[in-house]
Amino acid sequence: MRDSSGYKEYVAGLLAGVATVGTGHPFDTVKVKMQMHNTVEHGITYRNGLHCTARILRTEGIKGLYRGATSSFMGVAFESSLLFGMYSQMKQSLQGNVQSAVPQPQIIIPSAAFGGAMISFILCPSELVKCRMQVQGTDSLIPISSRYAGPLDCALKTVKEDGVRGIFRGGFTTFLREATGNAVFFTVYEYVRYHMHLQLQSASSDHKNLIDVGVGIVSGGLGGIAFWSAVLPLDVAKTIIQTSADKNSTRNPFQILSSIYRMAGLKGCYTGLGPTIVRAFPANAAAIVSWEIAIKLLGIQRE
Repeated sequence: MRDSSGYKEYVAGLLAGVATVGTGHPFDTVKVKMQMHNTVEHGITYRNGLHCTARILRTEGIKGLYRGATSSFMGVAFESSLLFGMYSQMKQSLQGNVQSAVPQPQIIIPSAAFGGAMISFILCPSELVKCRMQVQGTDSLIPISSRYAGPLDCALKTVKEDGVRGIFRGGFTTFLREATGNAVFFTVYEYVRYHMHLQLQSASSDHKNLIDVGVGIVSGGLGGIAFWSAVLPLDVAKTIIQTSADKNSTRNPFQILSSIYRMAGLKGCYTGLGPTIVRAFPANAAAIVSWEIAIKLLGIQRE
C-alpha cells in the first residue's frame, strides 16, 4: 500500500497530532469539565456544552478553553507520531508483497489496535496532567491552595505524592480506549476514503488536490465521530479515575460505569457527548488532512 519510508511516517503523524490539538482542545476542555462535574453528586451541573463553554469564557476567557493545552500538545503530538507511524508500518508488514487498494479489515484492525495500545502508555501521563489542569478552572471543587501552577507542577506533585505509578493512573482504561477506538477509527477512515475515491475517480485531474482534501475532511471527520461514539463511556471513566481526589477510589472502569449507570442511566455514561462529537469531526478531519498533505510533501507513495 505504501513504500517503506522510515522516519517520514512518524513526522507526518506528528504534524497530524499538532493539528488535532490546535483544532480540538477547547472542545476537549468542555468535555472533561462536563464529565467531572455532571457525574458527581455535588457542585455545579452543566445543562449542556454551550452552558459550560459560556461559563468558561465568562470567567476565564479564551485562555480557559486552552487550559492544559501545553501537556496535550506535547503528549498528543508525540503519540500521534507513533500511532500513525506504527499503524502504517505494521499494515505494510502484514500486507507483505500482496498490495491491495481495497481495505482489508484483517490488516487494518490489528494494525490500528496495536498502534493504539502502544501509544496509550505515553498518552496516559499527558492526559492525566491535562485533565487535572482542566478541572481546576471554572467551577472547580478543588481548593485554591491545592491547585497546580502549571503542567510541570502538576506532574511533579503527582509523582511526589503518589510515586511514578500515580502518573499512570487510569492506564488500563486508556489502553482499552485507544486500542478499541483506533481500530474503529482507521476502519471507518479507510473504508470511507476508498469508497469516496471510487465514486470520484472520473473527476477532472485539475481538481485532484481539492478532491483529496475534501475526502480527507469527510473520512477523517467520520472516523473521529465513530471513534468517540464507540469509546466515550471508557473516556468518562478515565476522566473520573484521573481527577478523583480520593487515592483509594476504584480504578476499575466497569465498576465506575456501573455506578454512573445506576445514578444517571445510559445518558450518564455518555456525559460530554455533545462537545465530544462537535470536536471529533473538525479535529480528526484536520489530523487526516495534515497527515495526507505531509505524506505527499515527504514523498511517501500511497495508492
